[in-house]
Amino acid sequence: MKLLEYQAKALFDEASVATMPGCVIRDAAGAAQVLQEAGLSYPVVVKAQVQIGGRGKAGGIRFADNEEEVLKHAEDLLGSTLRGLPVRELLVVEKCEHETEWYLSIMLDRLSKRPLIMFSDLGGMEIEETAKTRPEHLRKITVDPMIGIQDYMARYLLSSLGLDVSYTKALHKMLQGLYRVFESHDAMLVEVNPLIVDKEGKLIALDGKVDVDDSALYRLPDVAAWRDAMPEPELVKEARSFNFLYIPVEEQGTIGVVSNGSGMLMSCIDMISREGMKVSAALDLGGGATAERISHAMRIMFSTPGIKAVLINIFGGITRCDEVAGGVKLAFENHIRNDEQFVVIRMEGTNKDLGLEILKSIQGDVVLVPGLRESIRALTERRDRL
Repeated sequence: MKLLEYQAKALFDEASVATMPGCVIRDAAGAAQVLQEAGLSYPVVVKAQVQIGGRGKAGGIRFADNEEEVLKHAEDLLGSTLRGLPVRELLVVEKCEHETEWYLSIMLDRLSKRPLIMFSDLGGMEIEETAKTRPEHLRKITVDPMIGIQDYMARYLLSSLGLDVSYTKALHKMLQGLYRVFESHDAMLVEVNPLIVDKEGKLIALDGKVDVDDSALYRLPDVAAWRDAMPEPELVKEARSFNFLYIPVEEQGTIGVVSNGSGMLMSCIDMISREGMKVSAALDLGGGATAERISHAMRIMFSTPGIKAVLINIFGGITRCDEVAGGVKLAFENHIRNDEQFVVIRMEGTNKDLGLEILKSIQGDVVLVPGLRESIRALTERRDRL
């Protein structure tokens, strides 16, 4: 889950990471009261809160010298869309005069299987671009989770880039705060870009980004509450209530894909796309789905606008084939009423024979296939129905 900037700022504030004073505006009519209660000093920066980069180029970051200008920006931005995403909240922060911009992040490094610190003296740039075009301006250090952030790390990052080591203590404190956020919120990424040095020599996180591992949200009620409040398609939320992962793919798609693993989902989508057909949505069942839950998965998929066929590709281990088949049967009995809709299903694994017997008893259009390639062929043979 990608947090909005004001949410990342809230976590930074809790971890004693220095940020600029600010407030959040959700209603243009009540913006004046919020600003007065916040007591901000002008000029300020008004930032649209959407989960994309490049907000400035898209007109989502504006400056204001007084309350009247903030209110005008609030009226313009709230309720608008920025690169297709609705703007429902604005972060207003005091503008900071500075001359130095750095980049600092902690991310999960899959190669070393440890947290990785990345630091650059080229703040404000995308770190991918820095790594590609100016790698001499980037430094990396892995963190041993058993001992955490150490004193030498900040000194090394500064000295190796020829920066003033008098900032060692401040950078060390910043690293400690960011690492607290990284650990306590099961983050995949905690990023400050830019990390600025103000005119008093203080290090401040001017813009923050935090990506949280979705699988950890069950133990992070504060972040889960943020997620639930974000605008999302209703089918995404409904699928989540059953511990399914529902992914919209193409608006013009007519095929749904259901599986118990992201790898199999992607393989199915790729093979369907290569045949010139379009997938509308994909749903990952996870493990151990029961017949009742699978019937709900089928209901959700066939509730997706435009879907005429669902391809089910299951390797039955924890998820048993007979449960899958039972769920499909329940769906045809209770949820699938459109005679134009059909299911193509391929199953392997635990209780496959029992599952096949259940599928053969279904009163509905179910196509049984022995393998993935055959399932794609079954769809192409029925292309005129899609």
